[in-house]
Amino acid sequence: MRVLGVDPGLTRCGVGVVEGVAGRPLTMRGVGVVRTPADAELGLRLVAVEQGIERWLDEYAPEYVAVERVFSQHNVRTVMGTAQASAVAMLCAARRGIPVALHTPSEVKAAVTGNGRADKAQVGAMVTRLLRLDAPPKPADAADALALAICHIWRAPAQNRLQQAVAQNRLQQAAAPYAARAASQAAPHHASKGRTA
Repeated sequence: MRVLGVDPGLTRCGVGVVEGVAGRPLTMRGVGVVRTPADAELGLRLVAVEQGIERWLDEYAPEYVAVERVFSQHNVRTVMGTAQASAVAMLCAARRGIPVALHTPSEVKAAVTGNGRADKAQVGAMVTRLLRLDAPPKPADAADALALAICHIWRAPAQNRLQQAVAQNRLQQAAAPYAARAASQAAPHHASKGRTA
């Protein structure tokens, strides 16, 4: 499984590609940051983010894209930029038919470090160890993108089984009325004999 992790941001959008399967050693294929100038017009910055992500999709052809789920912070302006960059990443993937998964920061931290409140240094250290790198990727946005990809690879099998079970259950529930009707129609009918006067 090859996953592009995206740590969304307008000034720095972290991107990282990890390949492997749960339970086996993982391999980093690429890591970096898509940057946009803070003084540029918003629309142009979003186009720059899109072009950057498209280049990564072209080069690495991931099977999945894992994006950090935007959560509310005190700085509304930062949240807006993060949400806009996140939407661009999802759009780029959806346009190519690549499935997108959203993971919360605490979910990613818990998956990679075992602690949902780990700091950026702990996440970077574990990403370095898990991917057998010489040093933590810089800046932290790049390490976070790799952590997102790792989280998705490790959680995808369980999520897929859960989704399949839910889908199977829905199918059974949807089919139940038809099965009951078919069973009642197949059952032998005993006509009661009426009396004639």
